[in-house]
Amino acid sequence: MNEPTQPHLALYAAQAPDRPAVIMTDDGTILTYAELDARSDALARQLAASGVRAEDHVAILMENRPDFMVAAWAAQRAGLYYTPVNWHLTADEASYIVQDCGARVVLSSNACSEMLDAVATANPDVSIWLCDRGGASGFAPEGEAPQGVAYQSLEGSSMIYSSGTSGRPKGIKRRISGAPFGQLGAGDQMLRGLYAWDSDSVFLNPSPLYHAGPLNFAMSTHRSGGTVVLMRDFDPVEALAAIQDHRINKAWLVPTMMIRMLKVPDRERFDVGSMTHAVHTAAPCPRDTKRAMIDWWGPVLYEFYAATEGNGLTAITPQEWLEHPGSVGRSPDVRIVGEAGEVLPTGEVGVIYFASDWTVFEYHNDPEKTAEAHDSHGWTTIGDMGYLDQDGYLYLTDRKTNMIIAGGVNIYPQEAENVLAVHPAVLDVAVIGVPHPEYGEEVKAVVQLDQGQVESDALAAELVAHCLGQLAKYKCPRSVDFVEALPRMPNGKLIKRALRARYWNDEKVVI
Repeated sequence: MNEPTQPHLALYAAQAPDRPAVIMTDDGTILTYAELDARSDALARQLAASGVRAEDHVAILMENRPDFMVAAWAAQRAGLYYTPVNWHLTADEASYIVQDCGARVVLSSNACSEMLDAVATANPDVSIWLCDRGGASGFAPEGEAPQGVAYQSLEGSSMIYSSGTSGRPKGIKRRISGAPFGQLGAGDQMLRGLYAWDSDSVFLNPSPLYHAGPLNFAMSTHRSGGTVVLMRDFDPVEALAAIQDHRINKAWLVPTMMIRMLKVPDRERFDVGSMTHAVHTAAPCPRDTKRAMIDWWGPVLYEFYAATEGNGLTAITPQEWLEHPGSVGRSPDVRIVGEAGEVLPTGEVGVIYFASDWTVFEYHNDPEKTAEAHDSHGWTTIGDMGYLDQDGYLYLTDRKTNMIIAGGVNIYPQEAENVLAVHPAVLDVAVIGVPHPEYGEEVKAVVQLDQGQVESDALAAELVAHCLGQLAKYKCPRSVDFVEALPRMPNGKLIKRALRARYWNDEKVVI
C-alpha cells in the first residue's frame, strides 16, 4: 500500500517552519516543524558518527515530551529499528528489552535516571544518550557529543514489544524495505482514507508514546503536516480543556478515558464541537459508554480493530456501530477459521485470520511464535477469536494468549503467573482479567494453595506483595481468590475460558 515518495518533514519545515508539530498541554511547550526536522536530522547524523547504521537498533526510554518525537523521527529517517520502552516497567524488565532488541543506543531523559542506571549495568556495551544536553539535536552521550556525519536517508521501523510464548515480551519486527525516507505506509493511507488526516489535523494524544497506536498516529500526523497536542499523563479535565482551547479535531482514546470524561461533573461547560474523529481501539468499549459518548459528542466516535503486528484491520463508523452495536467493523480480508483449518460459516466462533499482505512481520528471536502466526494459505493471526454476523461485521469473543486489557494497557498474565507459581504457599495459579467498571478489566489471581496452607486476607496481601517485588505494579493482581482446584484438562492445560466465566456474565462474549 505504498505510493511514490512524498516529502513530509522537510517539506513542511520549508513551507511552514513555525507551524507547531508538537504542543504540550500542561506547560504549552511548542516544537515547530523546523525544529523537529532540524533536530531529528542532527540526531541521525550524530548516531551515524557513532557507528549506528541502517537496520541497527536504538531504544527510546522516555516519558511523553517533544524530545520523544525527535528521537523517533531520527531513527525513522535513518533506516533504523527503534523500540520504545515502557518506563513503567521494572528496571529488570526494561533491561531485558534493551538487551533482547539489540539496541546500540538508548535515547532517554533525566526523568528515567534511576532505571537507566540498572539498564546500563545490565547492558554495559549500550551507550546512553540523554536529551536536554544542548547542541543541534539536544541529545548526547556522557562526555563530548559526536560531530554529525552523513547517513542513509531510508525509512526505518518501530519494533514494539508484545508477549512471547515464554511469558517474556517479544519484539514485533517489521521488515525495513529500503524505501527512501518520505514514503507513506499502510497506516498513513488508513488514517487519510478513513479519518481524513491532513495538514489541518489537530491530534490529541493522551496516551504514552511507548504504545504502538499513539506513536503511529502521532507520526502519521506529522507526515500529513498536522499538529500533535501531547499530554504527559491523561487527566479528563485537562483533556477536555485541550479539546476546547486547541480546537482539537482528531483524538486517540481508550474506553477508560471516555468513562473518566463522562464522570466530570460539569463536562458540558467544555466546547467539544471541533471534534470530527475520535478514534478508539485497544480495549473493548462498554456499549453504554459508547452510546453516552455519541450522545454527548455526536456521531464522531470511530473504532478499529488491529494489532501491533500490522497484519490487517477492520473499521466501523459511528453510524454502522449504532446498527451493529458491539462490532469492531468489517473487512474483506477477515477469515474465521476452525480447529481443522476450515473457514467457518456466519455466527460460528473461531480464530480470526487476515488474508492480507499489509505488513511482513516476525517475532524477534522467536521463530516458533512466528510460525504459529502464519498458516498454509499465507494468512496471519494474532490468536484472537470472534465471529461474523450476516452482514460481515466482526465481533470479538476472546483474545490472544488470554491477554488482559486494563484501561487500554496490555497485560500478559503469564508474567504474574510465573512469579506467583514459585511462592511456597502456591500449588497452582491462574491470572485472569475480571470486570472493572472504569478500566474494563482488572488483574485477579486465582490460587490453589499447597497442602497445609490456609487462605486468609493476610496471605492474599502477601501474594500481591510478592508480585509487586518483581513486576511493574500494573501487571500485578489487584485481588486474590482461593479455590479448591483450577479447571484443567487431562493433559494439564488450564481452561481459562471456564475460569473467566465465573466472573463474566455474558456467556457469548467472554473477554
